[in-house]
Amino acid sequence: MQDDLLRRLRDGEFDGFFPSEAELVAHYGVSRTTVRRALSKLRADGVVTAERGRRPRVRAEQGVEQPLGTLYSLNASVRTAGLTQCSVVRKLEVHADGVVADHLGLDGSAPLVHLERLRLAGDEPLAIDRVWLPAEHGRCLLSADLTDVGVYAVLARTGLRLDRARESIRAVALSPVERAVLGCGVGFSIHRLSRAQGQPMEWRHTLVRGDRFTLTAAFGG
Repeated sequence: MQDDLLRRLRDGEFDGFFPSEAELVAHYGVSRTTVRRALSKLRADGVVTAERGRRPRVRAEQGVEQPLGTLYSLNASVRTAGLTQCSVVRKLEVHADGVVADHLGLDGSAPLVHLERLRLAGDEPLAIDRVWLPAEHGRCLLSADLTDVGVYAVLARTGLRLDRARESIRAVALSPVERAVLGCGVGFSIHRLSRAQGQPMEWRHTLVRGDRFTLTAAFGG
């Protein structure tokens, strides 16, 4: 059943709609449990959305392209792709974290502002984004509307501009919880250390969906 659905998707049979669970049960002559298992696999692979209580939909192919070698803002990248960006703040607090403090060259007991957001591009999840900054520089985030405005824009209002960064990027299989949030089984794990005038200022970990995020590089003249 799953292979046949993939074939029909490739043939463009579902460009305008996708069958409901009841229609799939009737067409294939299988149980609703079998249908839900197949839809769950297609959802994990990023092919369709299959939310409880709603008709499955073919997932849109709109994605975000990001050139390598630039200190980018995910907000700006999403808007450049012609998509509406929005963030859901999941956590915003001040606390100490010895591991993160070590990345920032701080004492383990130093207070840090920690922000966690679910980043949306259009009406679809794009990334789980976690940011830590020294509290003396990051407290401005505590009173900002971070559903629409990026961290860098808020920092710039205080005169703080990040000018250098180093990232490490690797492909990962998302955990069941991350898969449920992002609606995809694979993604990129991106760690970034950003600096302002040579001083470590931001430690960021972003999990971004592999089916909606493309890294590009340009070479030569």
